[in-house]
Amino acid sequence: MHLLPDSARRLAAWCALALLVAGVGWVGVRLCSELRTAVTPVLLALLGTALLGPLHRRLVQAHVNRSLAAGLTCVAVVAVVGGAVYIVVAALIDTGDQIVSSLKEAAQGVADHFGAAGTSLDDLASNGRQLLGKFGGTAAHNVISGVSVVGESIAMAVLALLLVFFFLRDSDKAADTVRALAPRGSADTLEAVARRAYHAVEGFMRGTTFIALIDALCITVGLLILRVPGAVGLGALVFVGAYIPYLGAFISGAVAVLVALADRGFVIALWTFGVVLAVQVLEGHVLQPAIQSRTVQMHPAIVMLAITAGASVAGILGMLLAVPLTAAAFGVLQELRERGAEASEVP
Repeated sequence: MHLLPDSARRLAAWCALALLVAGVGWVGVRLCSELRTAVTPVLLALLGTALLGPLHRRLVQAHVNRSLAAGLTCVAVVAVVGGAVYIVVAALIDTGDQIVSSLKEAAQGVADHFGAAGTSLDDLASNGRQLLGKFGGTAAHNVISGVSVVGESIAMAVLALLLVFFFLRDSDKAADTVRALAPRGSADTLEAVARRAYHAVEGFMRGTTFIALIDALCITVGLLILRVPGAVGLGALVFVGAYIPYLGAFISGAVAVLVALADRGFVIALWTFGVVLAVQVLEGHVLQPAIQSRTVQMHPAIVMLAITAGASVAGILGMLLAVPLTAAAFGVLQELRERGAEASEVP
């Protein structure tokens, strides 16, 4: 090793460090994957706590008992989310047939103009029926698996709600817990890092929710004015898709344009595209800088890489969790960099 030049030794040290970090990260991902039924509720509860923390703090400042304030916050969330789900489901049931038929007409038009010779949707449907008959033996297994997945999701949602209650109630003890678990001499640094990560996630959740609400309202109003079928359901899709930056907006906007194209024609589809584009420009140039200016700013390329990595690890849930976790990581790095700069300035 002493025969190598200094540059080669430094490169070897950095490579060893990169391999160590990658190995620890891989082991962490594998453990989270194996323990997903316990890890997922904890992560969802942390996101929910970051979003609901301001409401809980206001209730506590109004001299409401911490346990009662946490319970009222959880009840309010259940009522709001349940009401929103009911409205969305009712809207999708009322207009779902229109949306599906519009998408079918759009697909039929695409197949008529760009499909191969002798290929039509009827041929695809018949081939699909043949495949379904051929693999019908696995249908019962798939149904059972689907039921188990639904049951597991409900259990994780209930556990996440309970964890939100406990996290909100005991949030005043979080700093003491972190300091008690910290190694000797690192309590201040660990507490500052934890606070920065939590504030990054809190800012991301609040800002994204507010932006998603504005986007959904603007696009819903535009679709109602243009008389596009299923406007409320499409607006709900825009709201949910906003939690997956860039990709969610692209998918929800594309669905709205396709529905308008199939049901209202090319001119209305063009107007729908203009509405979606205007809302996205408003979000990118006004809402994002104004609302999330105090949170961690991430380059779009990093966001897309995080979403892709999250999708490869945990599917849709990974896509939803990838960006807030990346924001927390950036907050930690920013805190460590600031502390390192302050330490270097000390003589």
